[in-house]
Amino acid sequence: MREAPNYIVGIGASAGGLIAYKDLLDCLPSNTGMAFVFATHILPDAISYMVEILSRHTHMPTTMASTGMAILANHVYVSPPNSDLRIENYKFKVITPRTRGNVLVDYLLASLAESMGERAIGIVLSGYDGDGTEGCKQIKAKGGITIAQDASAQVGHMPRSAQDKGYIDFVLSPCKISEELARIARDAPVRAT
Repeated sequence: MREAPNYIVGIGASAGGLIAYKDLLDCLPSNTGMAFVFATHILPDAISYMVEILSRHTHMPTTMASTGMAILANHVYVSPPNSDLRIENYKFKVITPRTRGNVLVDYLLASLAESMGERAIGIVLSGYDGDGTEGCKQIKAKGGITIAQDASAQVGHMPRSAQDKGYIDFVLSPCKISEELARIARDAPVRAT
């Protein structure tokens, strides 16, 4: 069924994030009604194999995001290399090249907060520095839900930064994050059309 998602989940990571991504998807049901958007720090000129890798860990269709692409329920999307990704009215807008260094997770989550409000979920997984912290702040301010990876993160800087600022609702391992997402989907009020 090709329908708009009940929630859009923005997921960001850097160093050590691929392991967390795979663990999260391995535990995640494919029928939550949510859409999942992955933003990862990779070198600007790198070739990304993220779509191929992640597709081996989920039954959901997995696609590289492109401008104008509709965001559908029970789909996985990956940000293109050297790009900022925005969400506007259940569609993607890809800005290439990236506008500022390694803040692509903040950029994605901020647009998610603006577009989805309380139907935004931001997840910060393993990585260096503090990308994702500002985006989680904006999601919280709009009534959305924020989650950070626990001590299972290979590199704890990104999730700890958001936690230390007080912008995180849940601190969980990737598999427990999937369980929480399934619970949120199950308990969600029906969306007005």
